[in-house]
Amino acid sequence: SHEVMLPLPFDEAIEKVTVELKKEGFGVLTRIDVHKAFKEKIGVEFRNYTILGACHPKLAHKALSALPEVGLLLPCNVTVESVEEGESLVRIVDAGAMMRMAGIDEIADVAAVGSEASERLERVAKALA
Repeated sequence: SHEVMLPLPFDEAIEKVTVELKKEGFGVLTRIDVHKAFKEKIGVEFRNYTILGACHPKLAHKALSALPEVGLLLPCNVTVESVEEGESLVRIVDAGAMMRMAGIDEIADVAAVGSEASERLERVAKALA
């Protein structure tokens, strides 16, 4: 995965990450505000922590067409969390590494998608850094 420390408060960091993902063709399909869920479901306070489910529609279509099981690895997760006042930590999944770990990178179309997704997500990380 890629880790980037942003000198931005939590909400601004989420906005910045979303903008950079969009530049690489990723939309945010899901947003899980973990801190809110913990508060509502189990009454526990937790630092601001959000999981963004990012998807590149063309790449997802190609991968799912080649191998429906790829859906278990989608969307690509990006986490944003508050670490200190005015600072946020962003973690971006390495899509190619996930596919290798799942043992599905032998299929040419799937490997190509994983590689392209990884390159695009790495560019997002570099743009944030």
